[in-house]
Amino acid sequence: MRLKSAIWVAAYLRRCQTAGVFGAVRRRGAEEAGAVFVKVALLDGNAMLYVPAPQTVYDDSRPVERLFMPMSKEPLPEPSVEERLQKEVRFDPDAWIVETEDRAGRHFLDLSRD
Repeated sequence: MRLKSAIWVAAYLRRCQTAGVFGAVRRRGAEEAGAVFVKVALLDGNAMLYVPAPQTVYDDSRPVERLFMPMSKEPLPEPSVEERLQKEVRFDPDAWIVETEDRAGRHFLDLSRD
């Protein structure tokens, strides 16, 4: 059984806070099962965007609550990340957007291997 998105987001923000990383919910999505997108602002005009991994990467050997994958291998200009987020919200109005700020780019997410 999967945690509700609202509970997962609250726990994620608490994890960031314990490491001294500022984070906030920018857009509250569906309480139960909204997709979560995480933007990590690098405070230099660039950002990384982590998107939900496709369901095909989940298996019994890796029982993780949620897996993410970076939208790109390298940081992108923040306007590009914002444009992608706007597209995601238009496609899925139940989506959550969480933003953190960390010069080192720490994200504290479980990433898919694919």
